[in-house]
Amino acid sequence: MNSSADVQGLDECAVRLVDPERVTSVNARMPAENDIVDTADVFSLLGDPRRLKLLVALLDGELCVCDLAAVTGLSESATSHALRLLRAHRVVAVRRDGRNAFYRLDDAHVRMLVDLAVAHTEHTDAIHPER
Repeated sequence: MNSSADVQGLDECAVRLVDPERVTSVNARMPAENDIVDTADVFSLLGDPRRLKLLVALLDGELCVCDLAAVTGLSESATSHALRLLRAHRVVAVRRDGRNAFYRLDDAHVRMLVDLAVAHTEHTDAIHPER
């Protein structure tokens, strides 16, 4: 049985830089810290099943808050709250028509993220049916 000291030792590098050229290359293309934080925020928004359901519903085009609530099974209040948060992070955009607010995915990048996430899940379900 391994002790925690043995396992901890496996995580420590014997040499500080094994491939310094590659480290330099990766550092050169690493996004700015604030861009990393903003990207992590987008993934945390996508990490909530209720918000993700809203985004999947919007893959087919814009819907009003009432229709989004019906499709997702959320209350209109919870739907509006989630959409405000998504709009604040520029994940969705809104169009007003009288008293109705119609939401859509904000851009092709958001659509691609949601499409890829759903496709990944469907792919892993086919490979790992035990999940």
